[in-house]
Amino acid sequence: MTDTAQKELKVKEKQEVAAPAEQTRPGIVFSPNVDIYETEQKLMLLADLPGVRPEDLTVDLRDDVLTISGEVQPFEGPNEKDILIEYEIGKYYRQFTLSEVIDQGRIDAQLKDGVLQLTLPKVEKAAPRTIKVTAG
Repeated sequence: MTDTAQKELKVKEKQEVAAPAEQTRPGIVFSPNVDIYETEQKLMLLADLPGVRPEDLTVDLRDDVLTISGEVQPFEGPNEKDILIEYEIGKYYRQFTLSEVIDQGRIDAQLKDGVLQLTLPKVEKAAPRTIKVTAG
């Protein structure tokens, strides 16, 4: 394998959140990896939340701060015994400060195959447009 191919195959380990305050709940808290991209009409945020079910996910918006939090439940059943554990379970937590260009009332969230897709539409005045000039 070439150096380029080896780099592409490396898996990024989960990053534990460096909490600014003490936690009141036990367990590890991870910061989900995100991709954010922009079009003229919206921002799209994709967050990796493997193992999180929709009922264990919260997307909260308060005072221009968007908070994503979720929890992965243990996979083993009550009568099963762990032999090897490589997939760490815990909670996910990440926050984003939204600017005034986001139409906060129209934010949409979908969770599919462990990926949260947040659509953050821009307010109308922020979307670029061309103004037609007429002869007068």
